[in-house]
Amino acid sequence: MSLSALPAEDQIEPTLRVAGVALTVDVAGALYEPRSGALIVADLHLEKGSSFARRGQFLPPYDTATTLGRLARLVETYRPKAVIALGDSFHDGGGPSRLGEADRAALAALQRGRDWIWIAGNHDPEPPARCGGAALSEMTLGPLTLRHEPQAGARPGELAGHLHPVARLALRGRGVRRRCFATDGARIVLPAFGAYAGGLNVRDQAFGGLFAADAFMAWMLGETGVYAIPGFGLRPD
Repeated sequence: MSLSALPAEDQIEPTLRVAGVALTVDVAGALYEPRSGALIVADLHLEKGSSFARRGQFLPPYDTATTLGRLARLVETYRPKAVIALGDSFHDGGGPSRLGEADRAALAALQRGRDWIWIAGNHDPEPPARCGGAALSEMTLGPLTLRHEPQAGARPGELAGHLHPVARLALRGRGVRRRCFATDGARIVLPAFGAYAGGLNVRDQAFGGLFAADAFMAWMLGETGVYAIPGFGLRPD
């Protein structure tokens, strides 16, 4: 069952506002801020596959290439002046040293001609060595504050990652579970962008206190479009 089974009128124009700032929502799971030309992604978790392999759990070793390929398509589409990665860009602190030469070259190509900012995450609190760009704990973009972990009680304008939001709804008697942007118009939590990153249902208690209940929406990512679903229409896993 796909979100495409929803009525066409439920699909929305890919622009939302956070603290009054218009943000373009891309179905790949990224935001674009047109005024600054910034492309914003969260939780790339590069080298997750090699991290698991070190512990004896072998996954196909293609997550970094897949994630960078998806990001390259967005860079080609938006031609951003800056790319901002909201933390957990690498799955662990050793991830940058495990980058293969082809992936390192692909990352360098993405950074060429634009600013690149790594926001510190809980998986990667230190700046990634030999990976270019600038490293910050958090940053502001006009009235927006960009950080890794959302903070309860933060002032309006927070953009964060960390929680890997997904939403589930019942559609024609069957459950549909998709990555989503979680927002109430005052803040937004981005979905995880990484190929091997998992997801946490927005009904989980980890999201408690972050959003105004009467304004909460999950912007669910379909195959070709984005669908805004009111919070009361969502289901736990």
